[in-house]
Amino acid sequence: MSGLLALLDDVAGIAKVAAASVDDVMGQAAKAGAKAAGALIDDAAVTPKYLHGFEASRELPLVWRIAKGSLKNKLLYLLPIGLLLSNFAPWSITPLLMLGGGYLCFEGAEKIAHLFTHDDHHADQPEDLPEDPAHLEEEKAAGAIKTDFILSAEIMTIALAEIPPSSIAMEAATLFAVAVGITALVYGSVGLIVKADDIGLTMAERGRLSATRALGRGIVKAMPGFLQMLLVVGTAAMLWVGGSIVIHGLDSLGFSWPEHIIHDISYAAADAVGAAKGAVQWITKAAMDGVFGLALGLVLIPIATKILIPTWGAIRGK
Repeated sequence: MSGLLALLDDVAGIAKVAAASVDDVMGQAAKAGAKAAGALIDDAAVTPKYLHGFEASRELPLVWRIAKGSLKNKLLYLLPIGLLLSNFAPWSITPLLMLGGGYLCFEGAEKIAHLFTHDDHHADQPEDLPEDPAHLEEEKAAGAIKTDFILSAEIMTIALAEIPPSSIAMEAATLFAVAVGITALVYGSVGLIVKADDIGLTMAERGRLSATRALGRGIVKAMPGFLQMLLVVGTAAMLWVGGSIVIHGLDSLGFSWPEHIIHDISYAAADAVGAAKGAVQWITKAAMDGVFGLALGLVLIPIATKILIPTWGAIRGK
């Protein structure tokens, strides 16, 4: 009997350790995922454009297809690469983060530049796309998954940098939780976004109560503005997160003056206001990080479009 009690006590102890480990993993995953907010919002904002031109019945299957591709990107490619770098080349994490941050700044600045230089309203419209639905779906899914790979790489790198020193098993479990959780959050949100107008239309046409029908009409009318707002928020978040990553990376590499200047100005702004100092300090720092990100992105646009992209095209023979 005493042996059985001892065994049960050992099992209970193991269960407590396992539960604590799960809590640690989920806590670290939540913290790491929050740091990747800019790339996450942009991922959710970008994906719906790949669904233009499809019948309503094909929208959710295509979202599911892209989500599976995104999860494959994260788990089969990015997670093992991240673990290898973290354990055998940790010095590479900061430069990779800065590279990803620069990419976010470039993407955000390019979207803003398009407002003043191009009118791409007709881009990606159904009439410009192949007629074969199967070929169109294959092409759109492949394009979305390629775009997702870049954003997922940034998300996973940010998450990896936020994980405190731990065992490789803990790092792997945390990155796995981040990959699954963020993919579910992003593509679950995308699914709701692309079907919201259909849901609203159904409510407006079939709702039993006048309030239900009114709500449905409101959803249908609000969706274009909501999508536009999502793009604006995603662009701002990219510039903020990208600028913050680059500034912090410069500080880690010994170039600390940009971070010190922003830190001093944000504290001065908070002291000048007096009330809600924490909020004022955060808003000021985020705004200055975003301005830095925009300036960096504008510098990177000609470098990318005139040098890097043509060079890569020449290497690939295109």
